Amino acid sequence: MPQSLSQIIVHVVFSTKDRTPWLDEEIRPEVFAFLTTLIKKNGHVPIMIGGHKDHVHLLFGLSRTQSVADLLEDIKVASSKWLKTKGSSRAQFSWQRGYGAFGVSYSLMDRAIAYIANQDSHHDGESFKDEFRRLMQENGIDIDERYVWD
Repeated sequence: MPQSLSQIIVHVVFSTKDRTPWLDEEIRPEVFAFLTTLIKKNGHVPIMIGGHKDHVHLLFGLSRTQSVADLLEDIKVASSKWLKTKGSSRAQFSWQRGYGAFGVSYSLMDRAIAYIANQDSHHDGESFKDEFRRLMQENGIDIDERYVWD
């Protein structure tokens, strides 16, 4: 077959360093828009970007030309530099080093979109750490808590 085709939908979640609540309601829309731009700039298809005061969720179609690891490195570096320019109160901003990433079936994409869209109400009852543990468990990813939190 001379043509290569793919449909890989990825859900990525990562937090601010030490889960510091840098992403207040005022800055979140700008952050989500900036992350969307970075995903597009890297050749991927943004589907839904959301999060809460201490973390973000990225749902996107993965291009065939860049790995998730390389994309996340680009996104974290660029968005961290950008956020540090958004006032002296954010001058020390930093993302955590790691992330969780897992595939989403096309047939379940609407469910993932709704989940990301409802982050504010979702986190009235669940911390980021508990959410991350649950997402990793639901996706069959074992974590070692000595190394997952920074």
